[in-house]
Amino acid sequence: MRHHHEFDREHHHHGRGGEHHHGGGGRRQRFFGHGELRVVILDLLSRNASHGYEIIKEIETLTQGNYTPSPGVIYPTLDFLEDQQFITITEEDGGRKKIAITAIGEQWLEENSEHLEHIQERIKARNVGFELRKNPQMKRALENFKAVLDLKVNQGEISAAQLKLIIGVIDRASLEISQLD
Repeated sequence: MRHHHEFDREHHHHGRGGEHHHGGGGRRQRFFGHGELRVVILDLLSRNASHGYEIIKEIETLTQGNYTPSPGVIYPTLDFLEDQQFITITEEDGGRKKIAITAIGEQWLEENSEHLEHIQERIKARNVGFELRKNPQMKRALENFKAVLDLKVNQGEISAAQLKLIIGVIDRASLEISQLD
């Protein structure tokens, strides 16, 4: 199993290096954490066989247009999935390549279903975050909130009592927002 991880790391690294040349910048590529794109692609394929560009479009739809993976990210991932025998890639008439999930791929996806749920939750939260940050005042308020939390919780020595107070403030703010008309 260790061999896979080493291959993974090296493989992933090449994909990301390539991404910088597409003007995508380092941050865009971070939409999915390490290995997550694989799970998302297999999930899409488990619903129907597809082509590379369709997978790109479906991921764009999934992220409400906030992230469009480049071919330089998608195709190495598909190569990896094919190497693992999680997918088959067959040439159709006209030279298009049809991609389908295999039984091994479906089993792996099943074993990683919890991971997939976490990714989907995070995509939803991200999409909400992107919408909110379109408003400059909201963007400023959220960044300020994150900075304050980071200072209090991550940088300082914080007691259990203080943490409880901070959580209380956040919960009350959530409640107030939820009760707005």
